[in-house]
This record gives sequence, C-alpha cells and structure tokens, in this order.
Amino acid sequence: MAIETKSIQTTPADGNVFADLGFAPEEAAKLKANSQQLISLKRTLQDQLITELAAWIEANNLVQADTAKILGITRQRVSDVINRNGIEFSIDSLVNLLTRAGKRVTVSVT
Repeated sequence: MAIETKSIQTTPADGNVFADLGFAPEEAAKLKANSQQLISLKRTLQDQLITELAAWIEANNLVQADTAKILGITRQRVSDVINRNGIEFSIDSLVNLLTRAGKRVTVSVT
C-alpha cells in the first residue's frame, strides 16, 4: 500500500498583501493605506446603520421573535443587530432592514 505525500512551501506574509503580490514597497504602502481607509469608512457606515436599527427595536419595545418576523430575518440575525455586530451585515442588507422597519435612509456625498 502506497502512501501519497505532498510538500507545500509557504511564505509568511509580511502584513501587506500588496507587497506580497509584488508591488514596489512605496506603492504597496500607499495601496495598503488607501484600502485601510476605505475599510474604516465602510465599518463606520455599518456601525451607524446598525445603531439606527437597534434603536428602532428598543424604541418599539420589540422582542426578538417579533423583530425577526417584521424584518424577515432569523432571531440570530436580530441578536446580531441588538448586539450591534454590524460586520455581520452588508451595507445593502442594513439599508433593506431599515426600510422594512419603516425608516428612510438617505445618502449624502461630499
């Protein structure tokens, strides 16, 4: 009986995926900084939206089962909202949930 073995070589990441992909150090640093800024802005927006949704639940004294039914999501997802775990939701899904809650979401670009 033969035993197959495979050898895999891995290279440790240096913390900058752009450098790992072969970009020049200066360009890799710039790309990493830009991507971190975009991620930060997205997370801030997610946090704002989930905070509004959680406030709506609290203001209406809704229990998880009722909230889940109104929003069309599972109780676990309601728990994520109540615990303000915004990273679990896309911005699009949070906007949809707020709309189902009767909230109007507006966007302002400056």
